[in-house]
Amino acid sequence: MKTAELDYQIPKASWFQKMLWACAGGDRFLLQRATYSDQVKYMCLGGIVLATGMMAGLAGGYAFYTIFSPKDADVLQPSEQSTTLITILSVLFGIIWGAIILNIDRFIVAATGKGDGTENITKQEFLGAIPRIIMGTIIAITISKPIEIRMFKGEIDAQLAKYQLDSKEKSIEKVKKNYDTKRKDVMAQNQDLQNQIKNLDSLITKQAIDIDNEIMGRNTAGRGYGNNARDLERRQNETKARRQKLLESPEYMEIQEKLKNLEKNEAEEIAREENKAAAEDGLLRRIQLADEVASTDIDGVKHFPWITTFITLLFLAIELTPVFFKLMLVKSPYDYMKDNLEDEIRARDGIEVKYDYYKDKKGLERHLVINHDAENMMYEKVKLSEIQRELTEYAVQKYKEREMQNIDENLDDYISKNV
Repeated sequence: MKTAELDYQIPKASWFQKMLWACAGGDRFLLQRATYSDQVKYMCLGGIVLATGMMAGLAGGYAFYTIFSPKDADVLQPSEQSTTLITILSVLFGIIWGAIILNIDRFIVAATGKGDGTENITKQEFLGAIPRIIMGTIIAITISKPIEIRMFKGEIDAQLAKYQLDSKEKSIEKVKKNYDTKRKDVMAQNQDLQNQIKNLDSLITKQAIDIDNEIMGRNTAGRGYGNNARDLERRQNETKARRQKLLESPEYMEIQEKLKNLEKNEAEEIAREENKAAAEDGLLRRIQLADEVASTDIDGVKHFPWITTFITLLFLAIELTPVFFKLMLVKSPYDYMKDNLEDEIRARDGIEVKYDYYKDKKGLERHLVINHDAENMMYEKVKLSEIQRELTEYAVQKYKEREMQNIDENLDDYISKNV
């Protein structure tokens, strides 16, 4: 009787299809011999896993850049600092991070079984998938947050710049008030000296006016530089000399040195406060602002952050879809071929599985796994040990009989040799 040949040809798989199969954890050998429907299923699962890995790479690279890129006191006016090295490192980190997430997703999908082979997800199947669902949820949130802050970058920059400016102004104002108080304290330490200098400054100004009036003839009958003007100028020079002497005194020089140090410290502290404002431009702050921006309407009224929530839910759906789809897939020729191949491998290696053979202490049905090769080797070892033990016992018995015979034949000779 002739066997009917199946007139069914599957299109040859491209390298890209094979790569997607690998991403989904599919067996390329079996998929090339399965139905086209099976090939499409695993190609779609692999596409989701690959896309998730790529998005994770982009998100990870952007997060790395956000963390380590140069920070400015005003995000709307970035400085001209070079970011080439940070950009290269961000790309490398993104590639590594994407590869890590891709392999984790690949493991999650490959480790998720078909369940009972029907479209229904039973309670037992769902409970068994909970660890994978938790891992997928963590990955989805990790991917979504950097993408959220990139989507709302403009709004976040505006809010961050406003916050930085307010924070910087308040901090600088506080620093200036603090140093104004310190300057007043320094000036108050030698108030008499300060008053003398001020009085001399006032006197020099008054003398300059008197000299000008004398020369211009405002208070006298004639104009010109005469004896009175020279006398007034001499007095002014004496006053200036007294003032200069006070300015060069150790007390005054000490005050000026203290004021100079205060001015230097004030400038340094203001610079530190500006750096603190720049430090506010971090990943955590941007994530917080993303939720704040998404939850605030045009009028400034805050609501629930629906936008960021739905973005996170979208990535959750993308990340967990392969897990749930795997549980919902109906058994197909690929699965039967896989089961058959696994049975052949077990048969070749002498492994027998008796399904639902016994119940454990909790009443759950368990499989009994029998490793025939190992049991045969163990049986051989046990038998060899038993035979060796019997032979040893027999040899000891024979040795005993021979010695007893020697004693019976010549007791004195045996005693002389052994006593």
